Amino acid sequence: DFASIAPYTIEEAYEVADAIARDDMGELKDELGDLLLQVVFHARMAEEAGHFALADVVAAISDKMERRHPHIFGDVAEGGHHLWEQI
Repeated sequence: DFASIAPYTIEEAYEVADAIARDDMGELKDELGDLLLQVVFHARMAEEAGHFALADVVAAISDKMERRHPHIFGDVAEGGHHLWEQI
């Protein structure tokens, strides 16, 4: 169940943060892969239970980014591109 694997997801997030703190890009690459695996695993479990699929997770974050940053991802994206570069 989700609760039983949540600690592993948290552990992977801490390992990502640790790799960043140590400026170890090779380790960061590996740890980001491990964290992504956790995301995919949770989404697959949710899909098997009939809740949502990985595509729904991707759509949700895409929608959220557009809502929060319409100057970058909205209809005025061309005009806001320079702002993204500043960020």
